[in-house]
Amino acid sequence: MSIKGIDVSGHQPEKYATDGFDFVFIKITEGHTFVNSKWVAQRKTARNAGLVTGFYHFARPGAFEEQVDFFLDKINLVEGDMLVLDWEDKGISNAWKDSWLKRVQKKNPGHKTLLYCNQDFWLHRDTTSFAGDGLWIAHYNGKPGKPGIEHPWVFHQFTDHPIDTNVGNFKDKAELQSWA
Repeated sequence: MSIKGIDVSGHQPEKYATDGFDFVFIKITEGHTFVNSKWVAQRKTARNAGLVTGFYHFARPGAFEEQVDFFLDKINLVEGDMLVLDWEDKGISNAWKDSWLKRVQKKNPGHKTLLYCNQDFWLHRDTTSFAGDGLWIAHYNGKPGKPGIEHPWVFHQFTDHPIDTNVGNFKDKAELQSWA
């Protein structure tokens, strides 16, 4: 693993440091009403730096169909964009999570759809082991590429200091681009 990336949301500036990174995940929506007001500018920063981009939706209780459509209606996808469900709310069931991922896959078959969750959710709340096209696991252990799970993973968020930093399970950026 030699590729690194970051996760940005409304808590980060529109223009953020991109040196040394190969990819970025940008929060776009939460629930069925919240939109990150900085996401378009954050995407521009990523694209200008040549980063592989992914976009995520923070799940909240409510109709999954409405949240999928709300999320997808905001994005103008380009080839290689990844789509992610951020599963952190304990009010979101396994069935809800799986249905959201499957609906996004069906609506966007040319884009990888991933699940983001922390190690505790994956080990103690998940009952289906369904993560769409790949698992992005958060475990802030300071050990890049060692998320403490046996399930195959694609990305590992290993620290949140000074920013959410990740490694990708790819030999290089070209392999990630080809996969995405």
